[in-house]
Parts: sequence; C-alpha cells; structure tokens
Amino acid sequence: NERLSSPQQQLFASDSVWQNQVMGQGWSAIRLQRLGVWNQDNCRQFPATYDLLQSLNIPLAVRGVCFARQSPNTGVQPHSDGRNFILTSHLGLQIPKDCWIQVGEERRSWQVGKLLTLDTSFTHSTGNPSDEERHVLIIDHWHPELTEAERAALEFVYDLRNKYESGMVPVRTPRAVKQQQQQESGGGGLGALWSKLTGDDG
Repeated sequence: NERLSSPQQQLFASDSVWQNQVMGQGWSAIRLQRLGVWNQDNCRQFPATYDLLQSLNIPLAVRGVCFARQSPNTGVQPHSDGRNFILTSHLGLQIPKDCWIQVGEERRSWQVGKLLTLDTSFTHSTGNPSDEERHVLIIDHWHPELTEAERAALEFVYDLRNKYESGMVPVRTPRAVKQQQQQESGGGGLGALWSKLTGDDG
C-alpha cells in the first residue's frame, strides 16, 4: 500500500486537450504503462506496485496501467471509448464518501482495496462531490472472450501505433505532395530532372 508523497503527487498529468473535454480539468493520471511500454521513470516512484504488477499474469491492454486522481467537487462527464475488446479494473485507493461511478443505468462506489471492473464501451461517468481527492489504480486488460487471433491482431495494431507516436516508424512523403513541393520550388533542379528520367523519386 503506497501512499502518494508530495513529489509523487506532482507526477499527475492531464491527457490531451481532446481528452480534457471529456475527462474534465479535475481528472489526471500517473501512467505506469501504456500501449505495452512501461514508463520506467514513473515506475521507479512506485516500486512495490510495479513489482506486484510484474509478478501477476495480467493481460495488460491499450491504456495499460495508471494511478488516476479525481479532484474535489469535479467529475467526468458521460462518455464511451467504443472499445468493447478490453475491460477496465479500478482498485480503490483513497475513496471519499459519496464518490460514485455510473455505467449505463447502474451507479456504484469504489471500495478501498477492492477491484471494480467495467466495460468502458458502455457510457460511463464519475463524480467526486467531496472536499477530498479520490484515487484509484486503473488497469486495462484484454477481454477474456477474445480469441488468440483477435488479441494478436489488436496487439499488432497498438504496437504499431505506439511506434508511430514515438517516431520509430518512418513517414514517407506521398509522391503527389513531393511533386507539388518540387513545382512550388521551381521544378526541383537537377535532382528533380534525374528523378523524372530514372523514375527514382525516393
């Protein structure tokens, strides 16, 4: 049971601007793992949690693992991520009175030290009407009804996405764009002429 120190609290960060429109300004997270890649700097701040997760055979998926904080008197508006191929488990860490999560028409609260598992493809929302922060550990894992082939395909897609976002996948300029750039720059000089003659345009 690792309580968050002041330096650890400073690790919380919001997501993208688009995500903030859904999650609201009161939601932030410390990401330990995303798209199959562990954030070693963050994991070093939570060695017991990291070691425990490594020892368990959890089929981690998509968003991976994060500590999520909900600020006092804030909430996450109803939304769906459309991903019915994963399940999301919340481990209650610090749960003030009257905090709630609603999935579809069912509303519940978290319990400290217990998991609450949901399908985030259903519309869901949260609320923290208290004057204290709410903290949960969020773990994404593959839906148990996926076939091996489906899971392998999804892992390939998300691994490719992660490599693309990390700059590990080279991006080739489309031929039409390259030709337009050459025209705008006055034909591209001898290099452009050679490319036209040989058909070698990269």
